Amino acid sequence: MRDRFDGVQVFVEAVETGGFAKAAERLSLTRSAVGKAIARLEERLGVRLFHRTTRTQSLTEDGQQYYERCVRAIEELRAGESLLESGRREVVGRLRVSLPVLFGRYCAAPILRAYARQHEKLELELSFSDRRIDLIADGFDLAVRNGVLGNGTALHARRLASPRKALCASPAYLAARGEPRSLSDLSEHDTLVFWRNDHGLIWQLPDATGALIDLSVTSRLRFDDLEVIADAAVDGMGLAWLPYWLIHDRVQAGELVELWTDRPRAAMECYAVWPTTQYLPLRSRLAIDALATELPKRFVV
Repeated sequence: MRDRFDGVQVFVEAVETGGFAKAAERLSLTRSAVGKAIARLEERLGVRLFHRTTRTQSLTEDGQQYYERCVRAIEELRAGESLLESGRREVVGRLRVSLPVLFGRYCAAPILRAYARQHEKLELELSFSDRRIDLIADGFDLAVRNGVLGNGTALHARRLASPRKALCASPAYLAARGEPRSLSDLSEHDTLVFWRNDHGLIWQLPDATGALIDLSVTSRLRFDDLEVIADAAVDGMGLAWLPYWLIHDRVQAGELVELWTDRPRAAMECYAVWPTTQYLPLRSRLAIDALATELPKRFVV
């Protein structure tokens, strides 16, 4: 019976990762081992599952049909595992989580590390990237994301926290250039802008009525790393609009001054996101609960 399922996991990984090389990396195998496993599976089934070229592999019609059946079978197995796991209330198995780099490092990872310490049978894998990964294709159980979510129907989401943003500058900069009093004053100041893929992050600041206004801020100083922006602000290079959790220690140390503290401030929503499934494994559900409980405590400042 076991021989009938040999190669199935390798086949599914090759489909979902988009190639033999990525499947080999995911499964800690060589590319040759992946190719041989799929060749043995094709020989046993008597069909060709992939069209192969020197650079790519794509599913045949038979391969697509077999993949759809394999996925349904795997989902049933996962559902069975989830039911058993929920019944014994023991956290076991692998949990792969995708996190934004800075937010993940400073805010979410400490919570997940504590969660792993509580459950010795949990295998925790954290991956840090600011790229918007595909949870299903990249094989993640859970992701933490900031900002506006897309409309993907294959994902579920739960709001975790609403960390606020802050306008700030160094004492030296403010002594030399003064403090902006209104939105129109910003044009007279140097600004430090988060910039990625030829686009700048929109600032949200209050107008005279207190309503938050979206501002497209232009600047000669553009960076794709928030921590570098915070360092540049400490160096007196301009005004910055940053998450308060990132600058809190710098404000407490007197390196930065938070401006407009008596006015409404924007927040960046934070979510847990996971693939739609009939049964959410206990390890995922409790990890989400831990994040939802502990993350807001980190932003009460």
